[in-house]
Parts: sequence; structure tokens; C-alpha cells
Amino acid sequence: MASHEQFLKMKMRENYHNTWAVELMQTMSVDPPYYCFAFWCGPCASYLLRRRALYGNMTRYQCCGGYMPCSGKCGEQKCPEFCLLTEILCCFANSVASTRFILQDEFNIQTTQCDNCIIGFMFCLQQLACICSLVACITGDDGLNDLAQCLNCLSDSVLCTVCACMQTQHKIEMDKRDGIFSSVAVMGVPPMQQMSRMNTQDLHHDGGSVVHGYPRP
Repeated sequence: MASHEQFLKMKMRENYHNTWAVELMQTMSVDPPYYCFAFWCGPCASYLLRRRALYGNMTRYQCCGGYMPCSGKCGEQKCPEFCLLTEILCCFANSVASTRFILQDEFNIQTTQCDNCIIGFMFCLQQLACICSLVACITGDDGLNDLAQCLNCLSDSVLCTVCACMQTQHKIEMDKRDGIFSSVAVMGVPPMQQMSRMNTQDLHHDGGSVVHGYPRP
């Protein structure tokens, strides 16, 4: 039942109307300092961003955002900080994706085809590297083993790059949410999609009918 509900949520994100403040592949040029931080210290960035996405209220924390079978069964209510650290260290990619889903549900941010292609390429490359490693281990072919090593390095590099872009994208989105306007903020009248995002946020205070994500405490 839980997995079916999560599947419906993922399908619903395709029909959201808002978009991210910055495109995924533009984050490196929009906020280079934070991108470097997210690239070299990915787990630290994931920890800080998840806490910030939950408005610092760790009583709302659930392991992997409720998307894994172990979610809600890892003692999150007793030791949420420790559980979050364990999630980030053991399931780093899932921790980044969980924060992304929280923000998408809160601001009605759609999943674009470009994002799907980039993330799908990352996963396919990891699967290909894994398959080559298994075949090389079974056959003992040195040439295939070298190819597997190259693919593993390439997949790790792509994973680190894409996750850093995603985390920088999350940080910029929460800067807008929290009113932290930096050099990347666009001053003046916001576009229609941003105004829609603000109206969606107001539903948390006005008693709107349906609100997804985590409302501000």
C-alpha cells in the first residue's frame, strides 16, 4: 500500500506547474561556491539541506522520506539526527532524492523530461558499470576488468556531479523560500510560476484544501 502511494506521488509530480528557480545544469555557473561544497562535501551538504527542508524540526524526519521499506522503522522518533547521519552515509543518493521530493511536493515543482534524462543516464551508467564488473569477475578477462574499472570511475564521477547539481538546486530553491536573496536572486517582479509557488505556500496558513510536503511550523 505504501509503495503504491509513493508511486502515485511520483506520477503526480509530473503534473505540477512550477519549475525550479535554476535549471539543473545551470547550477554550476549560478552558485559555484556552493556547487564546489556540494561536490567535495556531499554528505555534509545533504545533512544541512535535509534539516533546512524540514525547517529544523527533526520530529518530521523520516528515513529516506518514507520511500524505503525501512522508513519509519529505524527509530527516527528517538534519534532522528543519528538516523539522518546513517541515511546519508549508507544511502547518499537516496538522501539527496528524498530532499528533492520534499521540495517538489512543498512548492509543486514538476519533474521535467530533461531532469529525467540526466538522472536516468546516471543510473544507467551505474548499472552498466556493475554488469561489466560482474562479467569481468566471472570470466577473469583482464581487458574487460579494465573496462569495468573505467566505467566505475566514470559512473562515480557522474554521480558526484549530478548530486552536486541537485543539491545546489535545492539550496537556491530554499534561499528563495526563506527570503535569502543573494547575487543569484532575480530582483523585481517574479515570473508567473514563482508567483504561483508563493500562492501555494500561502495555503499552509489559509487552510487550503490540499497541501503537499512539509509546511512551515
